[in-house]
Amino acid sequence: MKDEILSNLNDPAQLEKLYRANKSAFKEAFSALLPELKDNSLTGFWNARLNFTREEISWGTARDLLFVIVAALVAGLIAKLPAFLHIDEELFYTRNISFIVFPALMAYFAWKNRLSAGKAAFITGAMLVGVVFINAFPADPKSDTLVLSCIHLALFLWSLLGFVFVGGALNDLEKRLGYLRYNGDLIVMTTLIVIAGAILTGVTLSLFRLIGLDIEHFYFNYIVVFGLPAAPILGTWLTQANPQLVGKVSPVIARIFSPLVLVMLVIYLVAIIYSGKDPYNDREFLLIFNALLVGVMAIIFFSVAEISKNAKNLREVWVLFPLSVVTIIVNGIALSAILFRIVEWGITPNRAAVLGGNTLMLINLVLVAVQLYKALVKKTDISGVGTVISLYLPLYFAWTIIVTFLFPLIFGFR
Repeated sequence: MKDEILSNLNDPAQLEKLYRANKSAFKEAFSALLPELKDNSLTGFWNARLNFTREEISWGTARDLLFVIVAALVAGLIAKLPAFLHIDEELFYTRNISFIVFPALMAYFAWKNRLSAGKAAFITGAMLVGVVFINAFPADPKSDTLVLSCIHLALFLWSLLGFVFVGGALNDLEKRLGYLRYNGDLIVMTTLIVIAGAILTGVTLSLFRLIGLDIEHFYFNYIVVFGLPAAPILGTWLTQANPQLVGKVSPVIARIFSPLVLVMLVIYLVAIIYSGKDPYNDREFLLIFNALLVGVMAIIFFSVAEISKNAKNLREVWVLFPLSVVTIIVNGIALSAILFRIVEWGITPNRAAVLGGNTLMLINLVLVAVQLYKALVKKTDISGVGTVISLYLPLYFAWTIIVTFLFPLIFGFR
C-alpha cells in the first residue's frame, strides 16, 4: 500500500480508488508515510480527511442494522437448540459453542467485503466439515483428543474469520495485522457491552422482585441466552462503523498493561523459585503456566499491532522487547517441562499438543524479539515486527487443523 500511495501522489483519482478499496490499510500506510510527504500539496487534505473524528456515533444504514439484528437472532437460536431439540446441553455446548458466534461474524465480514462466491463456498465448506467432524466424535467424556479438538476448533474458526476479515487477500500483511487490531478492539467493546448488560440485568431483576414477580428463569433462558451471543456481533458492528469509539482506548490499554505484565512476570518467576513449585512434576501448575504464556503472547501481539501504526513509536518497544525476552524464558521453562514429562511418562495427546504449540510460540517469540531489538537499534522500523507476526499467523492455522482433525485419528480418539 505504501508503494502504491507514493507512485500515485499526483493522481487524486487513483488515490481515492486506493482509499475506497481498503480504508484502514490506506490510513495506516499514509500515517507511516506522513513525515516524508510534508512537501506534497495533497498531504494536508488527506491528513485532515483521514484523521477527522466524528462527534456523534454512526449507526450505519438500515440494512446494516437489519443484518446485525438478524445475525444476533440466528446466533441466539443456535444457542437455544438444546432446548428446542431436547439435546443434552453439556454435549451440545462442549462441541458447538464456537459455532454460535463465529458464523455470524464471518457472514458480516463476507457481506461487507463482498467476498466472492468461490471464497464464500470455501469458508462454508470448512465450517461444515468442522460441524460434522466434531459432532460425529465418539461420545467419551474421558477422551483427551475430544477436549483438544473442541479447544482448537475455536482457533480454527477464528482463523477462518481472519480469512474473511481480510477479504481472502492472504498476501496483504497489513490486513492481517488489522485483524489482530480488530480482535483487541472487539474485546474492549464486547467487555463494555457485557458490563452494561450485567448492570441492566441486575436492575431489571431487582425491580421485578420489588413488585413480587420472579422473572429470573425466563430472563436467563431467553434474554441472556440471546444477549450474550449478540454482544460480540454488536461490538463488531460498532467498532467497524465507529473506529473512533475504541481507537484511542485500545492503544492506552496496550501501553498500560504491557509494563504491568512485564513486572508481574519477573516477580512471578522469582516467586516460583521461592515457593519451590515447578512445572516438571506438577501437571496442574504446568497447565496454568501455559495459560499464562498464551495470555502474555496475546498482549504482546496486540501491543505490536497497535504501536505498528506509528513507525516512530519507540517508547513502547523498550517495554515490549524485555517483555518478549522474559516470555521466551517462560516458554523455555514450559517447553523443557513438557519434554521432561514426555521422556519420563511417554507421549499423550495433551503432551503432544502442548509440545507443538509451545514450539510454535517459542519460534515466533524469538523472531519478534529479534525484530524488536532491530527496531531499538534503528536497523528497522516497528512495522517490521508486525510483518513477522503477520507472516507467522498461517502456521498457527495449520497447527489448529492438525490438532482438531488429525490428532483424534493419530491417537485413536483416546
